[in-house]
Amino acid sequence: MIPPLIREDSAPGERLVFQRLASDPVTENWVVLHSQDLAEHVRQVQGEADFVVIVPGRGVAVIEVKSHRRVARRGDGQWLLGSMPPTTRGPFQQADEAKHSIKAYLRRKGVDLRSTPLVSGVWFTHTRARTELPSAIEWHTWQVLDRDDLQAGAGQAVLQLLESGRQHLIDRVPAMAAAATGPSGEAVESLVAALRPRFELGAGSADLRRERDAQLSAFLEEQYQALDAMEDNPRVLFTGPAGSGKTFLALEAARREAASGAKGWLLCFNRPLGTYLGQRSSGAPGLYTGTLHAALLRLTGQQPPADAGPDYWQVQLVDAAIERLLDGDLTRDYLVVDEAQDLCTPAYLDVLDLMVEGGLAGGRCLMFGDFERQSLYGLLDGRQALGTRILGLPTFTLTANCRNLPRIGSAVEVLTGMEPGYKRFRRPDDGMQPRYYWYSDPQEQGHLLVQAVRELRDEGFRLDEIAILSTRRGRSAAAQCQDPWLRPLLAQTEAAMPGRVRHSTVHAFKGLEAPAVIVTDLDRPATPAFEALLYVGLTRPTDRLSVLATREALAGKILGESRQS
Repeated sequence: MIPPLIREDSAPGERLVFQRLASDPVTENWVVLHSQDLAEHVRQVQGEADFVVIVPGRGVAVIEVKSHRRVARRGDGQWLLGSMPPTTRGPFQQADEAKHSIKAYLRRKGVDLRSTPLVSGVWFTHTRARTELPSAIEWHTWQVLDRDDLQAGAGQAVLQLLESGRQHLIDRVPAMAAAATGPSGEAVESLVAALRPRFELGAGSADLRRERDAQLSAFLEEQYQALDAMEDNPRVLFTGPAGSGKTFLALEAARREAASGAKGWLLCFNRPLGTYLGQRSSGAPGLYTGTLHAALLRLTGQQPPADAGPDYWQVQLVDAAIERLLDGDLTRDYLVVDEAQDLCTPAYLDVLDLMVEGGLAGGRCLMFGDFERQSLYGLLDGRQALGTRILGLPTFTLTANCRNLPRIGSAVEVLTGMEPGYKRFRRPDDGMQPRYYWYSDPQEQGHLLVQAVRELRDEGFRLDEIAILSTRRGRSAAAQCQDPWLRPLLAQTEAAMPGRVRHSTVHAFKGLEAPAVIVTDLDRPATPAFEALLYVGLTRPTDRLSVLATREALAGKILGESRQS
């Protein structure tokens, strides 16, 4: 799809056709240009083709899209399209003129069209035009596509249009039977280069970035209804899989409480997530944001010993904090916990109980977590442990994926055996599949890592939009990288740094996201919490997912394996 996203203000029918063509497996090796401007139009000063579909080995289809629910032609020959003013220039004429404009332009550019059938058609996306539109001398019945074609398969409908157009051409010029074979791979490149010069393709990455940010903001805004629906409940557990907007809601819940003048906590387990939450909530009055352990250090005034281990963080610090909370009035008015599944141990719940006015059972407590998949720390029955502290805890389940593009989310469902899966994906499909790179030894993985980063960069992603995540805490592919080009560009951090590719562990990146993510070192399926690591790593990208793995590690999880797909 060029550009890879369609404008938000495009007609609804154009958006439908775009999404169906982008997501149809039939169109995998096609090139679809949409909103193709025609500066040299055969009839007007300037025109536009809604879609130019280039199908290798078949031909080129120029498609005019009409979204109107009412289509008619009066006795005087004028067309009535929805509420638009009457016009003598019908949709089939528009499509035909766009086709001839493109054909004339390509010939002037020296593009060889002798083996490439060019046909035009009109897609009535909201009517059953194929059966309801009468036959007429101005168009062929095979040039009509309608809403039933969208349901049956957009790709197949375009193939039928091209085949019918090719047969019509052969019927008129029998000598074309052997020649009209459709464009080869090289011819497709020539067509795209002529119609959409390379500089415009480069601008597509910036469009993608702007559209992505706008989409994520708009879709997450819709999640406000979850908070609104549970507003009258003082204690609520919000659950949902990765990408369903839990962190966004936790931030918004804390902001709302702070705006009321109350003092509270916004806590999590993971340090990078705590930093992120702190940055996003800075300025909220009376709100302390960070990890639970950072809050406990502040309460106790302690500095962790240099050799602090699990016993210090999980026992000694917690006990010291409990003593301090029992000695003085240090409670706050509300408690918001993100990634709550990581804090549902008896000891952590004991200290949280003392940090909020009224305790967990009687205070203002909003918990956000994924108790099915995202626990990386050996915790079991976290929701049950929380339920014993807050009897009758109301639960609100989030089911829509707002973060990942649909093909990434679908890959997560397949690779992790996610059941149930996402109820729906809010972002439209852009037709790009996750990429899989299969390696047999560390050296081969190192070469493939460089290839994966280069391909994302060449696609238009900035280096600081790429994150490399490893399932290992040490000796990861990124940490051992010796490539003279990539090594100086790597930065071991969870935060984006201009001009650098960040690399981190899946553990540390939990709760965060990046536009493009490369998950590495998937070669030990017996690793503790491997399924949870796989799930967390694969759900971090918003737009592009690359996976470096051995075939054995993902054996039985994926079909159609190839070095890159």
